[in-house]
Amino acid sequence: MEPLFQAIILGIVEGLTEFLPISSTGHLILVGHLLDFNDEKGKAFEVIIQLGAILAVCLEFRKRIFSVCTGLGKNPLANRFVLHVVVASLPAIVLALLFGKYIKAYLFAPIPVACAFIVGGLIIFWAEHLEETKQATGKDSTRKIVDVDDLSIGDAIKVGLAQCAALIPGTSRSGATIIGGMLFGLPRQVATEFSFFLAIPVIAGASCYEVFKLRNDLVGLDWASFGPLLLVGFISAFISAFFCVRWLIQYVSHNNFKPFAWYRIGFGLVVLITSSMGWIDWSA
Repeated sequence: MEPLFQAIILGIVEGLTEFLPISSTGHLILVGHLLDFNDEKGKAFEVIIQLGAILAVCLEFRKRIFSVCTGLGKNPLANRFVLHVVVASLPAIVLALLFGKYIKAYLFAPIPVACAFIVGGLIIFWAEHLEETKQATGKDSTRKIVDVDDLSIGDAIKVGLAQCAALIPGTSRSGATIIGGMLFGLPRQVATEFSFFLAIPVIAGASCYEVFKLRNDLVGLDWASFGPLLLVGFISAFISAFFCVRWLIQYVSHNNFKPFAWYRIGFGLVVLITSSMGWIDWSA
């Protein structure tokens, strides 16, 4: 397959899956394996194009981000918002620094990703069942939480701890924060919006850190051929992520996450079945 076409596919996969509860890392590992684009160059490519998806979130929420930046230090709401994002980001960052090397060594492979897909799908079903039961029995939270400004420091800590599960590839960072937030009593829309804002420092920071670690490999690349691939992948990730974010904001206001659970379980089973039958070699 032409490298340029591979770059477009991977960029679209990154953009469409980064903010849905289906794991962008898991999809990039699987698709990169199928496209034979999972060498050191492929790893650097996947890390950098994530920034395209983050740029899409920044563009969609530009007014809120600008308001927070200009109000920082003066506006109590802006100060609280930044504090909550920082507090929620720290647990995953600390664990990634401590155990990231071991996670990549043992779990960044198709079969563990497929298993995480299935387990994550079952957890989504469980969370949605609890949500339906809560609504049917009228045991909804007495706290009125209508947007991210209503979150407490405790809410931020809980979502941050839930985000730690996303260190396992195939779990999904957005899935962990959104479903985790729902399990801790947050409304679906608020948990989703907070997940978007958490993505900015977490993914941007992780991408920059990974680029720093790969700096020697990047220096040795043929940038005359790799540069255009990177640009195409970045733009593809940005465009697909921008439309995906807009769609998801509308989706969560009227729908649940069960379709994503079915997708995760189905996709995971396909990988496991094709592996066990010997149809596709997922062992790499």
